[in-house]
Amino acid sequence: MRRMFADNRRLFFYVVISNVLLVFGHRVWQVMFNNFAVEKIGVGPEAIGWIQSVREVPGLLAFLLAFVALVFSELRIMALSIVLLGVGIVLTGQSTTMPFLLLATLVMSCGFHYFGPSSNGVILMSVDRDRTPKVLGELRSLGAIAALAATGTVYLLAERIGYRNLFLAVGTLVALAGLLLFPLGKGQHGLPPRRKVKLRREYWLYYTLAFLMGSRRHILTTFAIFLLVSRFKITVNTTAILFFVNSLVNIYAYQLTGKLIARLGERTMLTIGFCMLIPIFLGYAYVNTLPVLFFLFVLDNILFGLDMALVTYFQKIAVSPEELTSNLSIQTTINHISAVVVPVLGGTVWVLFGYRAPFLTGVAIVVVSLILTQLIQTPNTKESISAGI
Repeated sequence: MRRMFADNRRLFFYVVISNVLLVFGHRVWQVMFNNFAVEKIGVGPEAIGWIQSVREVPGLLAFLLAFVALVFSELRIMALSIVLLGVGIVLTGQSTTMPFLLLATLVMSCGFHYFGPSSNGVILMSVDRDRTPKVLGELRSLGAIAALAATGTVYLLAERIGYRNLFLAVGTLVALAGLLLFPLGKGQHGLPPRRKVKLRREYWLYYTLAFLMGSRRHILTTFAIFLLVSRFKITVNTTAILFFVNSLVNIYAYQLTGKLIARLGERTMLTIGFCMLIPIFLGYAYVNTLPVLFFLFVLDNILFGLDMALVTYFQKIAVSPEELTSNLSIQTTINHISAVVVPVLGGTVWVLFGYRAPFLTGVAIVVVSLILTQLIQTPNTKESISAGI
């Protein structure tokens, strides 16, 4: 990232600050949401499934971002996304009923899901493909520091000032910061002047893996913490500590992940990640020891960083830089096709067959992903490994 800073100081500042704001705001929402929903509004497993499905609707519609990027720059889309995230966090804290909570979740999610493709598009268009995994890893590490600060904020203030007041304060801060960033996003900042919306048959593996990775991810994001809260009765402070440890580990883990992707390649790293996910899903299904479940939670969140490999894989196979943002947004849509359905079906399956059923479904998804990963071919697939960690 130092080279990116030297080449375009203003762009570097914009990307770093906006990513830190997004991660900080979303992590505060994430840490408190389950406890807030259960303790203050009284939602159950079926209701949480509906809420999480609504949360994924903006991701399902992320393909629209490809057309928005034809008019507005990625940088301005990033700023507006941060504003929406902040407004959604504020509304979450004011929710007293399920309909209001659904609306707040929808607004927050619009900001969260439309930011990612824009930010990744800026990076892929600004950094050569040999350095991209390391840049993404370093940026994720900075995000982990922001998540650490957010988790510490929840731990110190949630019980002192209450969920609602903390949602209000953090949401207001994030929204105002997004408004300040918006005018700074004017201009091209060295990015290609044109964008294309183009689906290609040769991208089929990229699209398919996005679908499967979205399915497995949203089983865990929807039901892992909910399992710990509803079945094991962990408190909001315990949840905060869990996310704190996770963020602390990821400060280093994401950098290492980026370096390993650059050294070993996308196929190898995704293979390792999917192999590790199988015992994680089985652990959630059958382990009843909290310390072990806590360990699995942290390990699973480290593996979320492997989605960088899918991003860099697409950078290597993309026909033109002008297609990057549109296909990254389409990836988000494909990723969320199952994510809209999985939480609702998972909640229903939980009620009908018990809490193990969603996690066992996750095992099947990971096995299919592992098989398809072996089909990945990039220009670097057959090159000898020469880069150091």
